[in-house]
Amino acid sequence: MQGVQDVVEEPPNGGSDSSFDEDQRAIGQVIGTEDATPLVFHVALYPDDYLQLDDVVATSREVPGRGSVMMSGIVTQVWSRHEGATFGSDVFLVSDGVLPARIQEIAEVTTTRVEPELFVPPQPGAPARRARGTVRSEALYFDQMKHRLPVGVGRDGETVYVDLDFIDGSRGAHISISGISGVATKTSFALFLLHSLFNGGVLRHAHNAKALIFSVKGEDLLFLDQPNSRLFGDQGDQLRDSYARLGLPATPFRSVGFFAPPAPGDNNARPYVAGRTAGVEAFWWTLHEFCSEALLRFVFANVEDEGNQYTLVVHQVTSKLGREATPAGNDGAVSVDGVLCRTYAELVDLVCDLVTDPATMADWAGPAIGVGTANAFVRRLRSSQRSLSELIRGDIPDRPSRRITTQNQQVTVVDLHHLKEGAQRFVTGVVLAAETARKEAAGPGSLLFTMLDELNKYAPREGASPIKDVLLDIAERGRSLGIILIGAQQTASEVERRIISNSAIKVVGRLDSAEASRPEYGFLPAGQRLRATIAKPGTMFVNQPAIPVPLAVEFPFPAWATRHSEVGADTAGTLDGNSAEPAERAFPARVPQPDDAPF
Repeated sequence: MQGVQDVVEEPPNGGSDSSFDEDQRAIGQVIGTEDATPLVFHVALYPDDYLQLDDVVATSREVPGRGSVMMSGIVTQVWSRHEGATFGSDVFLVSDGVLPARIQEIAEVTTTRVEPELFVPPQPGAPARRARGTVRSEALYFDQMKHRLPVGVGRDGETVYVDLDFIDGSRGAHISISGISGVATKTSFALFLLHSLFNGGVLRHAHNAKALIFSVKGEDLLFLDQPNSRLFGDQGDQLRDSYARLGLPATPFRSVGFFAPPAPGDNNARPYVAGRTAGVEAFWWTLHEFCSEALLRFVFANVEDEGNQYTLVVHQVTSKLGREATPAGNDGAVSVDGVLCRTYAELVDLVCDLVTDPATMADWAGPAIGVGTANAFVRRLRSSQRSLSELIRGDIPDRPSRRITTQNQQVTVVDLHHLKEGAQRFVTGVVLAAETARKEAAGPGSLLFTMLDELNKYAPREGASPIKDVLLDIAERGRSLGIILIGAQQTASEVERRIISNSAIKVVGRLDSAEASRPEYGFLPAGQRLRATIAKPGTMFVNQPAIPVPLAVEFPFPAWATRHSEVGADTAGTLDGNSAEPAERAFPARVPQPDDAPF
């Protein structure tokens, strides 16, 4: 018995149809035992033909008085069964030739496009073809995308695009990426997306676009400017070819700036990194900046803080520090109420005294604040000393390079993995607020792509915080400012709804089975929800407004090093400053290339 028995015979003309190219032979026919609708139809396959999930299929019919109508879609389910058998045990009789039966293989096709838009069902017996070339582009609306951004290849090996207009703010903005940590490759896909944006030749004024990346998982992102060692090994040609097929160069990011917190207890404020010691700048804020720029609110950035009474004290103290603190010296120290403060601990001690002293409590904590509320503020402020003492300083000679900024390079990486959670929130909130203010002042002339991992930690569904307010502002108003949020999270169900709903592009990698059942993934068909629980690393499901069904894509392995061990041997020396070769040979941090002049 054949592996796949025919359910219907192929017509004598091979199922040819004038709507298709000559080389697109029929692989099956629309069945008549299941209802065919304009939105879903089923195809019975010919012997020795097959369809797999995510294949693109097209069929057509003649409508009286209207001409030919083509219906195309994506295979969302495939099944096979014995036709003519009744019981499960009949399979043994069929295999032994005792019971006559055929193997029936059928594909369910979910319609993506009807052209022209005359929503009629395909007719039973109509030949169906695997869409290729122009027909595939029309089925997936690629032909209507004026600016197509390659994001990987489909199951058919052909390039998959997203509409750039829904990324750069022309018609929509923001990207949400969800999946299990360590398996879903969320960060890798986000970086590949940035690489495609900057090098694909599609983004308008790409040389002026910038990316701000917050790294919270090890030092893996401190090597984005280094070529991956795979490029020089046995897999080098294959890796370069996978990028060339997408019209992209297999190169690392060229203009990158790296920032890391100061090493604990180091009066020289060396960056707290291990794998890379060259090309990384330490960042911190002076006590004067902390007071004058009202940064105290980001110390209380936990969503649990906002609903408590002591937040009234936070606002009062922030206002008082802005008025009372005066600079002292050139190291960022301040004088508050006649007391000199050179460290964050000294400032905390002074503020706690002013808030709890009966003589100054009304002025610093507020006229109607009770002792219990003031003490609650003091406890939380003192608990911040351990995590913020290295970041808020007044005892180190100032350096222009310590301020985190995106102005001097195309990609800016802020390494946060050594910081405690409270310090990570502080840095993220302060930097995002500063960049938002800078973009608002400069206008939407260029784009800033902000990549933030663990978004559910900064903008959880419940509660409020200063960071969440900044992220909501970016999600709702960032499109007009030229700020595009690329948010990654393990669980989209735990992220603020307005941020997810404002994301025009939604991407899903490997999902936990419980998470996959949440309503936030309602855009995934049932089959894709199940598949997302077994998706291998490198496979993502991309949903975009122009296409009613998410597309499964596979993206290439990174051409840049994702850890110290992947740095090419001929460039590794530049990471510790021991190489005698010019820094440009290794795509150095913060050394712009000639075509990066607009920065």
